[in-house]
Formats: sequence, structure tokens, C-alpha cells
Amino acid sequence: MSFKTNCLAAVAALALMCGAAQAQTLRYANQGELKSLDPYTVNETTTNAHLGHPYEGLTARGKDLKIEPALAEKWEVSDDGLKWRFFLRKGVKFHNGEDFTADDVIFSAERVRAPGSNFTTRIPTDAKFTKVDDYTIDVTLSSPNPILNAQWDTWYIMSKKWAEANNAVAPTPAAATTPSHASLNANGTGPFKIESHQPGVKTVFKVNENWWNKKVEHNLKEIVFTPIASDATRVAALLSGEVDVIEPVPIQDIQRVNSAGNVQVMTGPELRTIFLGMDQTRDELLESNVKGKNPFKDPKVRQAFYQAIDIETIKSRVMRGLSTPSPLMIAPELFPHAGFARAKFDTEAAKKLLAEAGYPNGFEVGMDCPNDRYVNDGQICQAVVGMLARAGIKVNLNAQPKGQYFAKVLKSGGYKTSFYLLGWTPGTFDSHNVLNDILGCRDVAGSSRGESNLGGYCNKKVDALTDKILVEPDTAKRDAMIKEAFKITVDEFAYIPLHQQALAWGVSKKVKLTQRADNSVLLYYATKE
Repeated sequence: MSFKTNCLAAVAALALMCGAAQAQTLRYANQGELKSLDPYTVNETTTNAHLGHPYEGLTARGKDLKIEPALAEKWEVSDDGLKWRFFLRKGVKFHNGEDFTADDVIFSAERVRAPGSNFTTRIPTDAKFTKVDDYTIDVTLSSPNPILNAQWDTWYIMSKKWAEANNAVAPTPAAATTPSHASLNANGTGPFKIESHQPGVKTVFKVNENWWNKKVEHNLKEIVFTPIASDATRVAALLSGEVDVIEPVPIQDIQRVNSAGNVQVMTGPELRTIFLGMDQTRDELLESNVKGKNPFKDPKVRQAFYQAIDIETIKSRVMRGLSTPSPLMIAPELFPHAGFARAKFDTEAAKKLLAEAGYPNGFEVGMDCPNDRYVNDGQICQAVVGMLARAGIKVNLNAQPKGQYFAKVLKSGGYKTSFYLLGWTPGTFDSHNVLNDILGCRDVAGSSRGESNLGGYCNKKVDALTDKILVEPDTAKRDAMIKEAFKITVDEFAYIPLHQQALAWGVSKKVKLTQRADNSVLLYYATKE
């Protein structure tokens, strides 16, 4: 072989090596930021998915969303349903080399229920965790809870020693102004380590070569996450090959992306419900020209807002047909909508209801809305503002990035909102989660019920039904109680459900990726050519 041939062969080999290395770096962009690495700061799907790379729960959910063993190899439940025993996986190490043991589970159970956590509903308040030995945990309950571990895939286990050594024993509230060590660093057991984290700029994940799970599906060495808020810039980055995966693809760009040749849009139904909520707790709204009383305490006002919103126009013009209007606060895939219907859009009826409630000229109210979290969230809120204006309601819209939005409206921010847009996918994929977390009375001593009930809707009968639903083993009886509870909330116009949005992920044709219906972009399922 001549010298020239050898050089050409070397160059070709080098090119192949470079190509292989490049193929194992996957670049992902989302419209929202990853503000905090503390796994108990914000209970939000995209953040949970990000943190599902360095962290793990005792359980996991597979591609079909079914519960699977993770840090717990298996579990047993006593005949009376009051004691669960979890057998922990041996030989698992945190990224810093520490062994994972029962002490970390007990610590995490205390931390996740501590003030400042946005995940307090992950574990019943009175659940008692007992260490049997280094790899066995008992959880004792005061009443049966057949779905105890249904959302433990996103209750991520932290290292007790690491948290104590870094002054991170307490969870980092979303409203915190000073970042904690846990918000800037991560030490989990998961498939990827955090190499670097610049909040709002870039986060780099490196593969964990010592991950306990040897059935690795991905072929990645590195994930580079960059938030790109601008729809146009995000799409351009995908089309140019600058990034490999984006979420979401703006609805108006789906056809253009699909026709580009090198990329495609993965679409499908999502389990998330987008809805509007109202402050029904305060005696006077924080952001309104009505003084001395709270208009939203009157069901007629809530009904007026509901009937002033033209959901079909939002579907056709804002969502371009990629949404399913909903009468309930849960997707039909999780609980059937038979027997329920949306209140009819009727601006004149809304005006009449407002007049009957004592607001013949309407009133003024502030509205909080994220503009980088859900599909066309800012545009939805702008459409709602215009529709309510026709009924005489002046809405002062405060649309902002999700970091600032959640810091204001969540429990740790003091629920400082009068009227807001939110999306919710039940972590258990069960109606009980919606009835407990969103529709349950909040601020009850010793209870985490209603933690995400930003508006403070409260009906004790709904709470009583919710408690019975949790322990009822008979499916028919359980469904009947769920339907009864939802009917109460519908009749009282507790919330204004809007729709279930559609998934739209932009993916390079060099990448194979599983799309789950909960909209979790989990890149440990990804392979790249």
C-alpha cells in the first residue's frame, strides 16, 4: 500500500471516528428552562423528565407508562393494606461513589414532605418509614392506599450523606432567591451525570458508565440541553441540524418540519389537561379593582367566565385543530367523559350572570400565565383575554417564563394569583390524583391535600368521596364515586377545563426516540446514528 493510500485510509478512519463521536452526543432544546436541579422544587413534567436522567425513584414507568421496579427490586403489601415492604436494589452507587441504602430512602421521605417541597403529595403525611436493614424498608399507613407508589417514579431518591455535607437537607423552594447547592448540582443514581449546569443557558449530561441497569437502550455518551424560547429559533436549530430533538414544535410549523426531509414531527395524544383556575379563598383578590370582596367566590361569576370562553375558536385558531376540548379535569383516556358536557359558549349569558352577581359592568382582574410551558400557552391566554373583554371583564395579563410563573403561583410562592392557566397530568394516571391534588381542600392541618390547588376551591363532600375512592377495591363502585365527585366540581364551576393538547416533538431522522403520552422526553430511550 502506498503512502498516499495510507493517508487516505487514515483520514477516512478519522472521519468515521469523529462521526461516531458526534453521533453519541444528542442535543435537545425545549422552550422552557431547567431552573433548578433540586428534584423537589417544581412538580412539572418537563423538569421531572430532565431530572429523571441523573435521579431515580424506587419505581419507574416504562414506555407504556406501567410501573416497573427501579431502586426497589420488588415490594409486598400486607393483607390489610396497611404495611408495604420494599426490597432495595443492592450494589447501586450514587454518582459520587457512595452506596445507596435504606438511609437514603428514609432521608428522602422526610425531605420530600418538608416545607419548601413541591412534592409533598408523593407520600401520605402520616406514612411511617422504618429501616428493617440496609436494603429493606417498611412503610406503615393509617389507612389502605393501593396506589401508594403510583407516582414514586418521580419521587427521586437523594443521598443523605451528600445532602448533609452540602447544607442541602432542606428542599429548595421555587420562590427561593438564592440558589442552594442542590439546585446547582446533582448526585443521583441514574443513567446520566450532570457534567455542568448553567441555569437558563445550558446543561450537559454525561453517561454514567457505572449505572446499575445493564439493559441500556441508548447509545449516547452525552446530552446537551439548551433552552430556546423563540419558536422560530428553535425550529431553525432543528432544521439546520444544530439540535437533534426539540419540544414542542409550534403547531403552525408542523407541516414545514415534516417536509424538510431530514427531520420529522412525532405527534400523539397527551394526557395533560390545560385549564383555568380562580382564587376562591381570599376575601379580596390580590389583583382586581373589586375591593372588600372576592367575585370568584360566587359560582355565577365562575360560570360567566366559563361561558364567555369560545373553546372551539381556541381549538381551530390557536391550536390549529390539535387539541381536544374537555368537560373534565382529566383526559378521557384516564376516565371516560360520558355523561359530561362543557357549558355552552354564550357571551350574552355570561353578561347576564355577571349582572346577577352584582357586576353589570364587569370588573378588572389580573391573570398569570406561563409563555414557555404548554403548547401555545401565551396565545391561549391572549385569546381568553379577548373573549372575556367581550363579556365586560378587563384582564391584565401577566405572561412570563415558567420559572418566574411557578415561583409566584405555587405554594412556596404563596399562591399569589387571582386567575391563572395551568396544565396537569396526574402523576398516578388516576382520577384520585386530580381530586386530591387539584380539587382537594388545601391548607388542612397535617395534610398535603390540595397542594396544587392554586385557587383554593374547597368542597368537603368531594374530599370525603376522594378518601373513599382511594381505598375502594371494587372498580364499579369506585368509578361511580369518581363520577359523583367530578359532577359536584363541574356543577360548581370549580375550574374551567379547556382541552387536552397534542404532543409535537421535532426529531432528526438520525434519532430514534420513544414518545410517551405523559410528554416526558426521556433520552435514555434514544439512539442516534
